[in-house]
Order: sequence, then C-alpha cells, then structure tokens
Amino acid sequence: VGGEYQLNGLGGMSASYDMGEFHLGGFFGFADGGGDDDTDVALGARFYYHVHSSAMADFGVGGSVGLGFLDDGVAATDKETVLYIEPGVQARAFVASNVALSFTAGLSIGVADANGVLVGAQPTGIAGFHYYFF
Repeated sequence: VGGEYQLNGLGGMSASYDMGEFHLGGFFGFADGGGDDDTDVALGARFYYHVHSSAMADFGVGGSVGLGFLDDGVAATDKETVLYIEPGVQARAFVASNVALSFTAGLSIGVADANGVLVGAQPTGIAGFHYYFF
C-alpha cells in the first residue's frame, strides 16, 4: 500500500503487488472541495516488467493508464472525463526490505477530454512510496 502519481498529475492512494519478474498495481484518488458538484475522482492501473533487479532496487519497463472524472472549474455541473496512457520506465529503490521509493519517466498521452502530449519525469519524492506486507 502507498501512494503514487502519474506524470500528468492523476493519482492517489495505491496498492502494488510484486511478482518478482514484474509488479502491477492501481490507484484511487478522491477530492471534494465542499461545494456543489466539485468532486474529483481518479482511477488508474500500472504494470512494469523488471528488466534488471538487484537486492535493493529494480528497473522496469511498462506503463500506466489513468482515468479522471474532474471538475472543469468553469460551471458547477460541467465535468471532464480524462484518460491518460503513459508508457515509460520506473526505477524502485528499496530503502528497507519492504519499503520502496519509485521514480517514473515516460510519455503522457492525453486522450478523451485530455488533450496534448507530455514528455517528462517526476522527482522521487512525488513519484511514489509503497510499503510491502510480506
């Protein structure tokens, strides 16, 4: 369990399952500003195949998909449904045997109401944190 964000900013609380050769997971984010019809919801999934692993780190190739139902900030009843597809790479460093910090870099492709393309990376502190129960 932990927290992780995509390159585009969608994210929230997450769960990750490590299978050794790969890891997969998902996230759920929720925000309600207190006004009428201003609730934001984010859902996503990710998969990374480990092309290299060591005792305390791994490097994976894969990506994530994020879906957001967001208040557009213009009218109280207007919502945007955004979909992001993000192929990329992820490095995880285990600061303890069951605590991982992750860094993600890749391409963010906005489809649906999300327009444009972003090539970017996240700083380690923002990218992700997971505590593994095993």
